Amino acid sequence: YKGNAEKFFKRWYFWATHSKLKPIIKVAKMLYKNIKYILTYFAHRITNAGSESINSSIQKIKSNARGFRNFDFFRVAILFHLGGLDVYP
Repeated sequence: YKGNAEKFFKRWYFWATHSKLKPIIKVAKMLYKNIKYILTYFAHRITNAGSESINSSIQKIKSNARGFRNFDFFRVAILFHLGGLDVYP
């Protein structure tokens, strides 16, 4: 699958960079810079969706608190909300 994806991308990239559509050219160049990471999906069938989900949850905790006194309070809040602890054992 990785080989097919790479061939397809090369053909698409050529078309995109010769299209005279500036937004398409911009996206094509961005994808070209990250193509090795994109193609890794086809070899291993894994994504970083899990870590992105955790990062999103941490950002929500940070936003809802409107700041923490220090890093230790921030860490405790993350562990409390995302640690999977049974509050009522």
